Amino acid sequence: MTRAVIGTDVAPGSEPASEPGSDHGSGPGYERATAEALADIFAPDGLLAMALPGFGYRPQQQAMAVAVAATLAAGDTLVCEAGTGVGKTFAYLAPALLSGRKVLISTGTRNLQDQLFHRDLPLMREVLGVAARISLLKGRANYLCLHRLANALEDDSRRDPALRALLNQVRDWGAATASGDISELPIPEDSPVWPAVTSTSDNCLGQGCPDWERCHLLEARRRAQEADLVVVNHHLLCADLALKDQGFGEVLPGADCFVIDEAHQLPEVASAFFGTALGSRALLDLVRDLEVEYRREAGDVPELPVRADALRRAVQDLRLALGEWDRRGPWRDIAEGPVAAAALADLGARLRSLESGLTAIKGRGKGLDACLTRCTDAAARLAELTGPAADQAIRWFETQGRGFRLHRTPIDVAGVFQAHRQRHRAAWVFTSATLAVGEGFDHFVAQLGLDGARCARWESPFDYPHQALWFVPRGLPDPADGAYGMRVAELALEILGLSRGRAFLLYTSHRSLREAAEWLGPRLPYPILVQGSAPRRDLLERFRRLGNAVLLGTASFWEGVDVRGEALSCVIIDKLPFASPGDPVLQARIDALRRSGGNPFQDFQLPQAVLALKQGAGRLIRDAADRGVLVVCDPRLLSRPYGHAFLASLPPMARTRDLEDVRRFFGSGSAGVGPPDGDPSA
Repeated sequence: MTRAVIGTDVAPGSEPASEPGSDHGSGPGYERATAEALADIFAPDGLLAMALPGFGYRPQQQAMAVAVAATLAAGDTLVCEAGTGVGKTFAYLAPALLSGRKVLISTGTRNLQDQLFHRDLPLMREVLGVAARISLLKGRANYLCLHRLANALEDDSRRDPALRALLNQVRDWGAATASGDISELPIPEDSPVWPAVTSTSDNCLGQGCPDWERCHLLEARRRAQEADLVVVNHHLLCADLALKDQGFGEVLPGADCFVIDEAHQLPEVASAFFGTALGSRALLDLVRDLEVEYRREAGDVPELPVRADALRRAVQDLRLALGEWDRRGPWRDIAEGPVAAAALADLGARLRSLESGLTAIKGRGKGLDACLTRCTDAAARLAELTGPAADQAIRWFETQGRGFRLHRTPIDVAGVFQAHRQRHRAAWVFTSATLAVGEGFDHFVAQLGLDGARCARWESPFDYPHQALWFVPRGLPDPADGAYGMRVAELALEILGLSRGRAFLLYTSHRSLREAAEWLGPRLPYPILVQGSAPRRDLLERFRRLGNAVLLGTASFWEGVDVRGEALSCVIIDKLPFASPGDPVLQARIDALRRSGGNPFQDFQLPQAVLALKQGAGRLIRDAADRGVLVVCDPRLLSRPYGHAFLASLPPMARTRDLEDVRRFFGSGSAGVGPPDGDPSA
């Protein structure tokens, strides 16, 4: 089959006929040709239908593909929401592969990256008969660093037998792997072995590394430079944009077209990358690496390990000073707390002392010089974090386990994105199942400064009125009532008896989750799986395998989870997912909106909560054959005026407030409770 190219007269491997943003490849004639070409792919008797058994024609999918093709050809910006089941991945992959331009696709997570690259892309490339070169590029922490592996094997401080066994497993795999992608090994991604054998931008030796020519990350970047289509994730995309802003050059290859999938996650990811941060892990890694390099290159300078150990103690003291519990706290808790302020000042002094000691022996060895660079950078970041507060930035800290991170985060990233898009003319497609609040995209467009973007929505093809029932129970107190959590747990126990397990219980706080798990555990006749008791992937695998389990989760289970079939037949949501008002980043954004004359609740808090509820509700129906009940326990959904914003954004499920309808739904195999636009408050 020959390669079809949409909107250009480009042969494979040649340059595009026009620059993105030009008028070539648009207009009525182009649009007709594009629609015809994509109809050959997506129509009921098209290429996909012939190649994929069970492929179902969806006019929404075909319409989205046409819109994406037009955007890529003209160099425009498209913001589009595709409801669950539209098939947005194929809808953007087909025009991307056929565009004749260099395309970069960014996904929300590394798991989605792998699915896209290893499953969806090869399938679509085969169906279309396209010879486009494709590449997968992840952040450096996803690739084995041969130099750090060698250091870790030499490090006498890593004596734990379990860790030594993992290091030996990595060593054996490292001798054979071609890609160096750590996902090849069945070791959990949160294992302590990975930080020891992967690099960061801080500890990478660059061209001074003895293993530079064998570097897996360098090879992955070379492949990405040569590819027609590159798959990355939002973290890598934002890290690259941040580096460009600081003048360090591009990490990612230049692209003519960007497709941002799961785009609703991008503003939050970008906020983290366009600020400044310093964490205990980076500082302790510096100390550990310095001690290894000291034994190798400077054993005659005994004060160096003394200064390094002083830095280690300062890091530990600051963690203790920030409090025992895991939390996100405002900067004033440090500035106004004498113990924390003193610990922070001591950390700065120990960094400067170590920097001075390393400067005195500069040139002794490449490893020590790299440690000096890292120490200088850490001291500069700490000075920025502790210096006078800058406008439009939020200073805060977070603690987790034995670690901490200090942050300086911009209030918004719209300006950064606007500046980047002005510097580099390209086509941009932002897509997700949850971008619109009601019918509008104003919230998302404002977050990224996408003024003038074309916006479009395609509803889910699923038959929600017959596949799903939406239940808001009567009689529950306000969520602020102290008895609310127990009442929700009691209701959940009754509903789980009707659904025979097979449910997600999604909570808005870890505390509520723990209390519910403690109460439900001994009362449930079904297997109970609780977030935090095992890695997320393992919990989901067990949930699917058991078939009648009940899984309790918080934020990470509200999105990016795909369980099809009867194993997930009920989703219970405890509260409307408003962000905690005590969160320091949210509070700073609220204050900034209020100062500028805006309405923080209407302009930010409510839209964010609506999108989060859409994500949680979206876990229920994942396939045309799925059936299930969505339970939203929060009575504010119907009692407060803002509830209409949530109602307008939920799928058109059948609605009820009568528990007997839930009983009939699970007993009869059909919803049968009336149209979705009935009055739920009746």
